[in-house]
Amino acid sequence: MSEKQIFTSGERSFAFAVEGAGPALVLVADQGSDLDGLGTISHLVSAADFRVVRIETDTAQDVVDVLDSLDIEHAWIGGHGSGGAVARTVAIENHDRVNGVLLLGVTEGAPALAEGIPVLVVQASDDDATPPSNGTALRDSAPGLVSVVDIEGGGHRFPETRAGETAWAIEDYLDWD
Repeated sequence: MSEKQIFTSGERSFAFAVEGAGPALVLVADQGSDLDGLGTISHLVSAADFRVVRIETDTAQDVVDVLDSLDIEHAWIGGHGSGGAVARTVAIENHDRVNGVLLLGVTEGAPALAEGIPVLVVQASDDDATPPSNGTALRDSAPGLVSVVDIEGGGHRFPETRAGETAWAIEDYLDWD
């Protein structure tokens, strides 16, 4: 797995890690979580020829700053839980740089979807923090734009507890392997 690094932007400092080579996929950690929670999924997805960037932040600008520092012009932007809200904000504010949005669970009341950008929702059947009904409602609000993959069990930490299934769902949808 990749080494954790510290990125400093103005007065803000936060952790990030980069692993693999290929098309970029950014994963923003859930609020209160660290990079390790997305470590296994990052390792699995990067093995399928992705460049995975994990970030601990709660602001869209931090994500853009990291992309700029890594010379990444376009990426899929994703997040777990509240990290998905950050990903959606990046897509709205930087539409031309975002190839798609990956939501690992859908938070209620998150920002709107960016127009015309595809969304993959991967969700656990028993996630109480981001219940699967949120993902279903999002798909119903934008048919043809939002795809949903359900993971059986795993709770809110399904990217850790069901890392293999989650990584496979991402790879299968993006068809990069």
